[in-house]
Amino acid sequence: MTWTRGPRTLLAVCVLLAGAAGCASEEARERASGASPTPVGTLLEDRDSEGRPFRQMARRDAPDVGIEVQPDAGGGWDVRLAVRKFRFSRAGAEGEAVAGRGLAHLYVDGRLVTRLRTTEYRLAAHLVPRGTHHVTARLYADDGTAWAVDGRPVESTADITASDPVPGATPSVSAPGEARTHSTDNRSRTRGRGSPDRAGKAS
Repeated sequence: MTWTRGPRTLLAVCVLLAGAAGCASEEARERASGASPTPVGTLLEDRDSEGRPFRQMARRDAPDVGIEVQPDAGGGWDVRLAVRKFRFSRAGAEGEAVAGRGLAHLYVDGRLVTRLRTTEYRLAAHLVPRGTHHVTARLYADDGTAWAVDGRPVESTADITASDPVPGATPSVSAPGEARTHSTDNRSRTRGRGSPDRAGKAS
């Protein structure tokens, strides 16, 4: 996390010269001008596929996300996220980067499906046609920047395989598949949980 000396110096000047009221008015002016009184992380030149810049955090301070995708009885897929050091912001939240706050973008094969402010979502069957697919959850700040660690987005991917439905078959769950967090390589350093296809084949 990178901090600037400006806000801290400003706070000391406010306390010494003008008291709490002076600081409050200065903070209000900063907000009105679009400046953040407490910068979070470091903006990188790297961007995601939608052109949104990465906001780098130290690993010890960064949020984390895991993803689990399982077939449901209705032919779709239940997605569940597990987040650490992260809270979902309410809809309409102020568009600024606050440590540990924001939303998740959900992708199927790199295509944005939805933006989430909750840990659960149902993928419709038509979004996951027959074959193997990569379902990715990536964390973003409320200003649209992607949280990142070591130059890589904070994300997790589950590989799932969908087959043609078998009449009377019940979706089953097998061993976890590989997933990724803080990485762009599809089979990398951390584990998440994927799901089997509807015939019980693990991804």
